[in-house]
Amino acid sequence: MRIGIVIYSNDAETVWNAFRFANFALNSGDEVKAFLLGKGVECENMNDERFDVREQMEEFVKNGGKIYACGTCLKIRDSSSELCPVSTMKDMYEIVKESDRVLTF
Repeated sequence: MRIGIVIYSNDAETVWNAFRFANFALNSGDEVKAFLLGKGVECENMNDERFDVREQMEEFVKNGGKIYACGTCLKIRDSSSELCPVSTMKDMYEIVKESDRVLTF
């Protein structure tokens, strides 16, 4: 199955759980792509000792998951990303279009 995940949250527990699910799906043999939108582009730099978001994201990428970050949202925040290519609405559209299921967090 192809799963698309759109992450719009900057709540550490929410994003941590989104990537935990994404990692579970990858390990179950599914293809998973995540798109960070709005506040979601902040997740790479979250610091919460209870919810290690960065660790989950790195595991996701290491296991073949793809993460895309909205370029406009990064620009608004004067930010950049180490783990994700800067992307556009066209990229998010393609993820939604090609996915069998789409989840939002």
